[in-house]
Amino acid sequence: MDGILAKAHLGYRGRLAPSPTGLLHLGHARTFWTAGERARAAQGTLILRMEDLDPDRSRADYAAAALEDLRWLGLCWQEGPDVGGPFAPYAQSERHDFYQAAWRKLLEGGFLYPCHCSRRDLAAALSAPHESDDPNPLEDEPVYPGTCRPARHATALPNGVAEGESTMPANWRFRVNDGEVVEFDDLNLGPQRFIAGRDFGDFIVRRRDGVPSYQLACVVDDSAMQVTEVVRGADLLKSTARQILLNRALGFADPAWSHCALVADENGRRLAKRHDALSIRALRERGLSPAEILSSHLARI
Repeated sequence: MDGILAKAHLGYRGRLAPSPTGLLHLGHARTFWTAGERARAAQGTLILRMEDLDPDRSRADYAAAALEDLRWLGLCWQEGPDVGGPFAPYAQSERHDFYQAAWRKLLEGGFLYPCHCSRRDLAAALSAPHESDDPNPLEDEPVYPGTCRPARHATALPNGVAEGESTMPANWRFRVNDGEVVEFDDLNLGPQRFIAGRDFGDFIVRRRDGVPSYQLACVVDDSAMQVTEVVRGADLLKSTARQILLNRALGFADPAWSHCALVADENGRRLAKRHDALSIRALRERGLSPAEILSSHLARI
């Protein structure tokens, strides 16, 4: 309750969270423009946070292009990597101490266990589901079968964890309570309901090399930056359910949630960063104005 009151005292705080793994496309334009409009209408603060967690796919030129394209669309933010602010740094690659502290708290609280499963699972954990090329993003990852899940009474930590994280032999999953119902009222899509163990399973929060997952980094940063509302795509509804569980475990207050309908191409497929022809940069180069992109292209969605 104290966290909720503190956020209410600060007023509205929204955020833009581009990932510099490709050029931003029409779907990003719609979601970020919606987030900007909601912050403006509330006379609140808009934060830009660069979600450059993935060291293999994040690129500085994509980060620079994201800032340029968003400003070209007419978006303005009051805090971010280019303008600073009270909760800096605003690039996730510079915030690993925050994630380390949260990981330690979850570990000591008995919420995590080590996992030795495939590298494909780990690669998926780094990115938001909408950053993958999965043609069915609402099924963003299979329910974990519990291959490495220990018995409930097994509480001892693996050798090396107590002495230092650099010797961790495993990746780490958050253990969900099978059958637990996670519900929230989405400000755009209405009531949402997911069941842990059925709609999603134990999920990765940290790789063996210390890189945190998208899920963990989001909740840590949204709490630390005192975000009051998260606006993002509907492909992240299940991520919201997972993040609510992380917030509970960490003692963080939930922000409000508003998920935008997804943008599809002419064949009805959800846009991904591989759709270069529908990137903001490509549309700019074709001579379209911000108003044409936001009205003509997005009005038909």
